Amino acid sequence: MFDVSFLEIEQWVVSFLLPLFRVASFFMVVPMIGSRLVPIRIRLGVAIIVAILIAPLVPVTVNFEALSLQMVTVIVEQILIGTLMGFVIQVLFQVFVLGAQIIAMQMGLGFASMSDPANGVSVAMLGQFYLMMVMLLFLAMDGHLVMIEVMARSFFIIPVGEALALDSLWRISLAGSWLFSSAMLMSLPAVTGLLVINFAFGVMTRAAPQLNIFAIGFPFTMVMGLFVAWASFSGFLEQYWRVSEFVFSHINSLLIAERAADG
Repeated sequence: MFDVSFLEIEQWVVSFLLPLFRVASFFMVVPMIGSRLVPIRIRLGVAIIVAILIAPLVPVTVNFEALSLQMVTVIVEQILIGTLMGFVIQVLFQVFVLGAQIIAMQMGLGFASMSDPANGVSVAMLGQFYLMMVMLLFLAMDGHLVMIEVMARSFFIIPVGEALALDSLWRISLAGSWLFSSAMLMSLPAVTGLLVINFAFGVMTRAAPQLNIFAIGFPFTMVMGLFVAWASFSGFLEQYWRVSEFVFSHINSLLIAERAADG
């Protein structure tokens, strides 16, 4: 007769639930899967399936009781690690959204906003267009498989039961500043071209004050802004590749630094 003790059942449940907390928090924050367009039940189902596949291979070094303060601390740590990893991948998408909003503000289309159903906020239409292109490139290049692989590999570098170092938390917070700098670099050619156009209209206004700069300059700036945005699409793939490579290498460096700190 198959005899299983209560302690063994408790260990089995813990070895499955602890990885599930990290996986579920990761899928709740990560782009596309963690958006409002995907129901919570589907996200939870995907997290459970991935956790079932990962749990037998994940080293769980936790010997605490199930209903103890130490176990609650470990659960919070797993949620924090999964959320932070999803946040870093979220930066990949927000770089292009922020860059497109900078271009839209410079060309006079900052008021042309639409509701983003994924995030529940109003964004510029150009930013929504950039976001859709990034999503298509991300799926076409198997980015969803790469992020699942990175998340699964994190269990072997930061095992369940080990806390995230403060240095890693500080480096993740610095990713926010990198978001603004990368968005500015991406939008710099378009912003520079539109700035030259606005400077030229300023010179024309000083030379001929009778010209109505608002009636002439606004439509021309908008048309030239659309042309500059269209011309910048030729390097969009290269920009996406550079940003995505930095994001995944940033996650990899965080995991390597964590393993070196533990060593």
